[in-house]
Amino acid sequence: MNKRLAAAIRLLLPAALVLLAGCSSIEPWVKPYERDKLADPIMAFGRHPVALQHVAHVQDSREAAKGANGSGGGGCGCN
Repeated sequence: MNKRLAAAIRLLLPAALVLLAGCSSIEPWVKPYERDKLADPIMAFGRHPVALQHVAHVQDSREAAKGANGSGGGGCGCN
């Protein structure tokens, strides 16, 4: 191993360990008492999730293409 590589490893390894230690905090980002705000109905994309799934299914069937919303199938509607 050449001297440059050894010097780079000696400098970068402690910096990488410090950065990784900051990412592994024990506390969750969202506290349990804050989760009720995330589950609030106003945070949903629509008022009726079943109706939104149906509309997405119909749109995917008519467009004859796979959409970006995760549903599969083609233009025949026979998923």
